Amino acid sequence: GIRMGKHVLAAVLAVLFMASGAQAAGNVWNDSFNKAKKTLEWQVYYDHRITLYCGAAFDEKKDVALPEGFTAPKHEKRAGKIEWEHVVPAENFGRAFPEWREGDAQCVDKRGKAFRGRKCAERVNREYRLMQSDMYNLYPAIGAVNALRQNYNFQMLPGEEPDFGSCGMKIADRRAEPPIRARGQIARTYKYMADAYAPRYRMSRQQAQLMDAWDRMYPVDAWECTRAKRIENLQGNENPFVKRPCREARLW
Repeated sequence: GIRMGKHVLAAVLAVLFMASGAQAAGNVWNDSFNKAKKTLEWQVYYDHRITLYCGAAFDEKKDVALPEGFTAPKHEKRAGKIEWEHVVPAENFGRAFPEWREGDAQCVDKRGKAFRGRKCAERVNREYRLMQSDMYNLYPAIGAVNALRQNYNFQMLPGEEPDFGSCGMKIADRRAEPPIRARGQIARTYKYMADAYAPRYRMSRQQAQLMDAWDRMYPVDAWECTRAKRIENLQGNENPFVKRPCREARLW
């Protein structure tokens, strides 16, 4: 029999899926969130250790050099390290899984207490684990920013002051407005997730309109293209919302 490496198999599946005229294929390569984070750290971001929202540099120990004028009103302890942030919050697609909403017979702790939510979906459902581990949706963020953003959707928040001093991230009324530097990448990530994982994940009409606008207003740059190229090589599927404009801009 033919033995096929995981990378090769993932790539073959992705190609077959695309050839069938279906939507963009999602992650079929890795269902471990921890492995996804380590892979990003060492095989994608090794020469570009910069956070998504605030543009802060971090080192191989995940220690952050906070930008001048950055303040963390809450979660100060988490300001010194980076965390891997789901741009489309795990809850946004997690709620589509019955295990997240209602729990499952397998989701009982040592004391016999039933649990649900992320821990249950992660334990029981591989499809959820693949979505949660999709590297296109994971970005480095200062821990304090990740903590305050929680699972809020993105929206423009005119009139609100930034929450972190010189970093223009705003969070108010369970909504978040990212700094300009992050908006294009965020938009193309949301569009990919909605395309690759429909009908499990859907954007609201309002969210889709905002992401289309940001996609047009904030074009790809060299790093976004390099990042997508590396993830495609590792994960075996493409993000066409980044790849297409990168090719047009001759950055691929």
